[in-house]
Amino acid sequence: MSCRGGRSRRLLHVDVMDNHFVPNLTLGLPVVQALLKHATLPLDCHLMIEDPDRWAPQYAEVGARNVTIHAEAVHAPVRTLRAIRTAGARAGLAVNPGTAVEPYQDLLPEVDMLLLMTVEPGFGGQGFLDMVLPKLRRAAHLSAAATPRSGFQVDGGVSEETIERCADAGADVFVAGSAVYGADDPARAIQALRAQAERATAHAAWTR
Repeated sequence: MSCRGGRSRRLLHVDVMDNHFVPNLTLGLPVVQALLKHATLPLDCHLMIEDPDRWAPQYAEVGARNVTIHAEAVHAPVRTLRAIRTAGARAGLAVNPGTAVEPYQDLLPEVDMLLLMTVEPGFGGQGFLDMVLPKLRRAAHLSAAATPRSGFQVDGGVSEETIERCADAGADVFVAGSAVYGADDPARAIQALRAQAERATAHAAWTR
């Protein structure tokens, strides 16, 4: 879900894993193409794969709204981010919990959304890593100094216990998996999380 400019939007976050960059195998381009024929929400494709330089633009070409690649995997980040945008999608850059954001400061003008992993990528259901929140604050500061504000997405362990801390630190896009699909009423869980995010965003220092 996204909370930007006082508006809340839903996205369908799709984890693409190749069992190489991360130790898990999920789905790939053909399944994303099939999803696009039936999905009523924009697709937010998070590519946890090797060689995103080759594959990422194709996800944009088939119709994904957002395509996010990992800093740890990409070899030609400027070219690939621009290719994603040229193909019609918003370009995202993801960093793992142990990856600093400062080395990527010069890339921020090329990035529509910076995704900070709040768990180690590869598996759902992990506990939220609070150590990422100071990095999120630094990233928001670097972005504000370098370029108009990009989106900041957090992915991993987002729940009713953590979403407000994420919003306060600067996140405005929240990926919720287990907190939604593990709930007795997923639709109600989404509504509750959105309400929490909107309240926290309204009072966050970065919105003033």
